[in-house]
Amino acid sequence: MKTRDLDRERSEKVRSLTDFVERYNENLPAAFPRASTTILGEFRRAYPALFKKDNGAWSLDIHRKKVMDWLPQYLKSLSKPL
Repeated sequence: MKTRDLDRERSEKVRSLTDFVERYNENLPAAFPRASTTILGEFRRAYPALFKKDNGAWSLDIHRKKVMDWLPQYLKSLSKPL
């Protein structure tokens, strides 16, 4: 009999935005930028296709890596003069 894969279940679980922010920020290295609900709202506007499934909910499996790749560039773009 197979045992449950708790990490996989945790990653694939559908989450609210606030729950995703909390889970996303857990165990990140100190130097890595943290997410907030405001910042993730910008991510959602930039990548609406990632939210067509599950009524727009978040999951670590689908969104975490993409946010990690996007977040540093987004924060850098905020500091550039217009």
